[in-house]
Amino acid sequence: MVQRMRPVVQKIEESRLDSITLENLPFGKIFSDHMLVADFRDGAWQSPEIIPYGPFEVDPSISTLHYGQAIFEGMKAFRVPGGGISIFRPLENLRRFQRSAARMEMPEVSEELFIEGLLELIRLDAGWMPDYPDHTLYIRPFMFATDSYIGVRPAETYRFMIILSPSGPFFLEPQRIFVESHYVRAVAGGIGFAKAAGNYGASMHATALARAKGFDQVLWTDPVEHKYVQEIGMMNVFFRIDDRIVTPSLEEGTILPGVTRSSLITLLRDWGVQVEECRVSMDELADAYTRGQLKEVFGAGTAASVSMIRELSYQEHSMIFDVNAFSLAHRLRTTLKGIQQGQIADTHGWMMPV
Repeated sequence: MVQRMRPVVQKIEESRLDSITLENLPFGKIFSDHMLVADFRDGAWQSPEIIPYGPFEVDPSISTLHYGQAIFEGMKAFRVPGGGISIFRPLENLRRFQRSAARMEMPEVSEELFIEGLLELIRLDAGWMPDYPDHTLYIRPFMFATDSYIGVRPAETYRFMIILSPSGPFFLEPQRIFVESHYVRAVAGGIGFAKAAGNYGASMHATALARAKGFDQVLWTDPVEHKYVQEIGMMNVFFRIDDRIVTPSLEEGTILPGVTRSSLITLLRDWGVQVEECRVSMDELADAYTRGQLKEVFGAGTAASVSMIRELSYQEHSMIFDVNAFSLAHRLRTTLKGIQQGQIADTHGWMMPV
């Protein structure tokens, strides 16, 4: 049972809802009326507040701008039958947030602060929940160092925030993926498993080069041989070889342990599908494609849900897929969507009512 920890609320004088339509919104560009803010100082989190959404001042010497102590999460809330709102697996996002904080030498955000603040914020801004098919309320918790100090050490003060963004469908079209064989995303012992801001900043150059060639995202490979699969830019990745599913193992700590990834593995095993979390080589995949055994390739992530992949470009191999012939990927997307929207029984207790 989550202990109640109600934030102090300062309501906005006039909502912006009347000037905005919530249908077909671009992802991550529109934000609700309020935001949650809590500051860490003197070794403890201070009382959280919910205040009107807007900019705030920072000192030019704020340490997060210089040394990158910043982490974040991404999750979604869904409209369910009867008009209510439920959040998909927020406790799993909290646990990952805590692991990221520990790796980045940042203070832990308690369950009370994270969950109670989130629930109160969504209740206050419930009108921003789109009531259209395939629309969601995207939730972005994040934390960053706030010391006004230039020096390489963990900060002593931090700010934790949550903002909300109503969004339309994401990744509508099947993706073209370029397999990266030069640039590196993560190495064993690094921060690949953490949802740290620096992971994404470091990925942008390689992604830009891939997009200039007509691709949508990069599939990262290992930093030594550049042949073992890690993850796609904003997604974990799955491959169907004959009747089994393979996906890269989390053991080396180079891959983000996705909440959607975990959920899909659970569903597949519920259905009796063989799932192997293992080291996956691009040579193995190219050989399976040549033999006609590589049947499906799809990504999994909070924003993307289940995203079909229509092309993998690896060295001299161009692997093209008929996504309309995919079976498991479509079933997974339909089932996950049904659970999230309250149309399929939530037998695993994944949805948290607001």
